Amino acid sequence: MNHSWKNFWVSWIVSTLQLHRMKTSSNYRKRRFVQVNEINVVPYIDVMLVLMVIFMVTAPLLTEGVNVELPKASAKPISSQQTIPFVVHVNAEGQYYLNQNNQDNVTLRDIQLKAAAVLTAKPDTLFLVRGDASVDFDSVIQAMVALQSAGVDDVGLVTRNPQNN
Repeated sequence: MNHSWKNFWVSWIVSTLQLHRMKTSSNYRKRRFVQVNEINVVPYIDVMLVLMVIFMVTAPLLTEGVNVELPKASAKPISSQQTIPFVVHVNAEGQYYLNQNNQDNVTLRDIQLKAAAVLTAKPDTLFLVRGDASVDFDSVIQAMVALQSAGVDDVGLVTRNPQNN
């Protein structure tokens, strides 16, 4: 029995010395955890790329409405050499009139049918919407939608030059 205790103590001392030697060796120090003062941004970049792809795919699906070519600052008046434009007037009450005929108000369906007829007869006709400043925005948009459903690609908006009040 004395012999087994002796073996136990010898093996314990040897293992303790080996552990101590391993802790003091240079390899053990190199393998220790070193605190890094940097943030790992790779997961954030992955999330941002996924979100960007989602927005790029869904953004074209969200656009709807009437295509409007916005006026430029250096807009020039319509030349008199062009054909007579097809003008839809919207008065302050939201009633629709065609060209200079202020007596007969028309419906959106009438606008659509007459615009389609003019477009097939003269495809280079200019289509304009002239809305009163106090009219509801929805009335002007409805006129533009009626022209678009008739096949008109470009619809212009008639405005007044602020310098010529």
